[in-house]
Amino acid sequence: MTISSRIGKGLRVLGAAAALTAAASLSLASTAFADAGFQRWIQNFEATAVNSGISRQVYRAAFAGVSEPDAEVIEKARYQPEFRDDVWDYIDNRVNSEQVAKGQAERQRYSRWLDAIESRYGVDRDILLAIWSMETNFGAALQQHDRLHHLPRALATLAYLDKRRAGFARQQLIAALRIVQDGHVRVDKLTGSWAGAMGHTQFIPTSYRTWAVDIDGDNHPNVWESVPDALASAANLLKKNGWQTGKTWGFEVAVPAQYRGKLERDNRTIAQWASLGFRRANGQPLPNVGDRANLIRPAGDNGPAFLMMKNFFVLKSYNNADKYALAVGLLGDLIGGYSGLVKDWPRGYTPLSTEERYELQKRLAGRGFYDGKIDGKIGSGSKAAIMAFQGRAGIPTDGNPSRELLTILRGN
Repeated sequence: MTISSRIGKGLRVLGAAAALTAAASLSLASTAFADAGFQRWIQNFEATAVNSGISRQVYRAAFAGVSEPDAEVIEKARYQPEFRDDVWDYIDNRVNSEQVAKGQAERQRYSRWLDAIESRYGVDRDILLAIWSMETNFGAALQQHDRLHHLPRALATLAYLDKRRAGFARQQLIAALRIVQDGHVRVDKLTGSWAGAMGHTQFIPTSYRTWAVDIDGDNHPNVWESVPDALASAANLLKKNGWQTGKTWGFEVAVPAQYRGKLERDNRTIAQWASLGFRRANGQPLPNVGDRANLIRPAGDNGPAFLMMKNFFVLKSYNNADKYALAVGLLGDLIGGYSGLVKDWPRGYTPLSTEERYELQKRLAGRGFYDGKIDGKIGSGSKAAIMAFQGRAGIPTDGNPSRELLTILRGN
């Protein structure tokens, strides 16, 4: 970005900041402080922000009208599906025919940009599309304004109420305000997830400042509105964290009987795994036999097993959870036209198709058990509704979205 364009953007930001600051004085004067401690925290943190190079004008604009913590932030912080859902529930909600079809459509739509991104960063396009799907459902989540959070308020809430995340939140808040001050986004557009993630590919502020790039040529890394910039930024993050061009993230394997319950997370070369009798589950030859891989069985011996290569662990630099990296890899493979799992998850019930999941939610809603969004994703709200219906019907309350349950609902 040129000096003149940066100054121009800075003036626009400050102009908006002045207007918001003026509005804030009226808002705060008329608001009964629901949480005086939170207000004191905001006032006291201003000195820290100023010492970090943030202008008082930008800081005060960011907190214009903010009088109490964001209760939804704390609620969402307590529930993170990567660490609480069974692996099959997590995968089923994210790796399905609907997301594959969307990914393949976006693959065609952005083919020219994906060519350029692959050429510059060496990251597989289908992995980037899978990340975009996982993070914001190909941007659809950014249109659900009632579910987005004003980042200064959200991060201040974490810093004030969540001791475990307080240091992280303070760091991200300073970085977010610097992004505003540098002219990359207006303060009133500074929205995102409960933890501060922004834009199509959900960059937290420090990640934005480290890895966000401009590829569409407007001298502005716009992850909020430019899909090419967002995908290129994700590719840059993966490349800088060690992505190996032309290599897979991992693959499903058949585990020899004598190694059931053994060798979990052992690290060996592919050739060494082959010498122990490990084979690809789909019958294809083992790739990159000189590379090292870890054996991971997310659901134990009764579920699919994988040899995870370097790129799997690079994906965890985006979200440090095995389930997340696995879902990205599996979805990317399907978007690219590869086959799915050979061995199914040990759910203990017959799973539903994507269309049947929509039907399940609609039937539960029609009987007054479910009042959430009809989106085909079985989260905590859907599970609670399932259990309520099961209890009323006198059947085991396992909360599972099973074919058996849908059959009962269809018959009632």
